[in-house]
Order: sequence, then C-alpha cells, then structure tokens
Amino acid sequence: MRSADGTSIALEVAGNGRPVVLIGGAFNDRTTTTGLAQVLAPYYQAVTYDRRGRGDSGDESVDYSVDREIEDLQAVIDHVGGAASLVGHSSGAVLALEAASRRLPVENVAAYEPPFIPEGSRPRPAPDVAERLARLVKAGDRDGAVMLFQTEVIGLPFELVDGMRQSDMWGFLARLAHSLPYDYALFEPGCPVPAGRLAGIQVPTLVIAGSNTFPWLMTAAEEVARAVPSARYLSLEGQDHGVLHQPATLLKCLKELVR
Repeated sequence: MRSADGTSIALEVAGNGRPVVLIGGAFNDRTTTTGLAQVLAPYYQAVTYDRRGRGDSGDESVDYSVDREIEDLQAVIDHVGGAASLVGHSSGAVLALEAASRRLPVENVAAYEPPFIPEGSRPRPAPDVAERLARLVKAGDRDGAVMLFQTEVIGLPFELVDGMRQSDMWGFLARLAHSLPYDYALFEPGCPVPAGRLAGIQVPTLVIAGSNTFPWLMTAAEEVARAVPSARYLSLEGQDHGVLHQPATLLKCLKELVR
C-alpha cells in the first residue's frame, strides 16, 4: 500500500476481528512486533507495518516530517477498515499518542513506556542532539548515530553501548540508524511530557510500564496517564523495556482495553 506522498508502506495482517495496529519504536521494524501479533491474532486482526525508511517500506519525502508518519499511519488504518486500536512501544507509543491527539480514527491506545523525560528524572538530551544526529546520518556514520542516540537520547552509559558493538545485535541497530532522526522528531526539544497535547486525547488509553524498568520511564508513563483524561496507568509485573521479547505478558491487559 502507499501513503499520501506515494511512499510504499509494507504491512502484514494476522488473524481476524477488530484491527489492532502495532507500532515499534527506535531500532525497530515490523519484525520486532511479529511476536505480539502472533499472540493477538487469535482474538484480533493484528497489523504490523514498517514505519517509513525501515524494513520493506520506502521513503519518498525529501525532508522528514512527523506529518508524513501520521499520514502513513492513516493509510495503514484505512487499509484495514478505516478505524483501529493502536499499540505502541517506546517512541512507537509516542507516535500512537500523537495520532490520537490529532484525532485519527483511533478507537483505543495502549502506550508502553513512551520515553518522555519528566522534569528532574534524568539529564535531558543536549539542545543540538537532533542536529548532530542528522549530521551523522547524512555522513553515513551509522555507528556514530547509534552511539549518540543510545547514550544521549536513551541515556545508557557509554561503556555499556561501546560493549554492544561486539554483540550480534549491533548490526541490526546500525541498519536502522538512518531512521533515528525520525524517532527524535516525535519529541519536543529535550523530550518533556507534552501534557497540553496529551490532554486533547479523547479515546480510552492504557499507559503501561514494566515494574523492573528504568525509574524515569516509569515516571514518564505515570505522568502521561495523568495528562490523558481517559487514561489509566498499569505497572506490568516483572517486565522492563524489552517486553516485546515476552509478548504474551501483554495479552491480558490488551484484551481488557480492546473489547
């Protein structure tokens, strides 16, 4: 299928029933949500898609805009019937919340650990992070882009990220490095919780954080839940930011949300 600007968007559908669109975050393509789709498929029409510039999707825009990602998501929703629930992970949760705030035909939103940075919870990324990230991507320095995003945006220690270079996962991360500016563009500078925009969301919303996650992510989820009038907060016992590796743990709460 194609988005409004002609960009091809790759998607897969599993199961039948009410559509539930799964949205991955940074360093994710549709393969990382396949496990959750398989868990949901006996109950819903589970939809996975590659956000633009990732996996099998194209990217026809000269300059990225969040508007283009919203148009992509609208095209996905149109393709599966014109209305859908959204389940977003990490910055995918931020995109899901943004779509709901812009009044796309969204029935419910489940936002897992949207990585806003609440005031005082941890250091904020420097004001020039977006510019430096774009410069690294333009120069083809994928390793540098991954390092910058992991340390300054996500906040991981340099030594930990440097050690990741020796792991099997690094190649996967580097292959998606060109899309990192797209994820960061979803946030206001410094990644604060956008309480004003979130207050405009009018659909049932479930904001989830793992009980074992980073404290700042837990605080962010709690603040998002307070900002969205129709939201409730859930702490998922025993989980952290890597919940997509154990997708079955999300089934109960998603079935309670999407009825």
